[in-house]
Amino acid sequence: MTPTPIRTTTTVEEPSVGELFGDLSRQLGALVRQEARLAGTELRAKASNAGRELGLVAAGGALAYAGLLVLLAALVMLLDLVLPLWLSALLVGLVVAGAGYALIRRGLDALKQQDLQPRTALRSIREDVTLIKEAA
Repeated sequence: MTPTPIRTTTTVEEPSVGELFGDLSRQLGALVRQEARLAGTELRAKASNAGRELGLVAAGGALAYAGLLVLLAALVMLLDLVLPLWLSALLVGLVVAGAGYALIRRGLDALKQQDLQPRTALRSIREDVTLIKEAA
């Protein structure tokens, strides 16, 4: 009698549908977290740039306020009827107020040109959605 060969079969276990959906859920969660971090980083960078422009607006406001104080001092001196004193204070006040106005305009114009949307993150999210739709 000849021995019968023992047949061994190796089966590669494929993941079940439930396991596949679980993996998909974990991967999508990780992708959303990464996209959120990217958007946050991009927004922080843009906010930093906007902060510099707001600094110009604040500096302009401070100079305009100083100009207002000088103009008020000039008005007080005008009432005192000392012409050279109030005239000099008036000229200084107008120059300081003009410089403050110029700084405010410059800062506001620069702020209007800022693009504060997280465009890189939005583009990446759109690409991810497109890939998911194509894979489905």
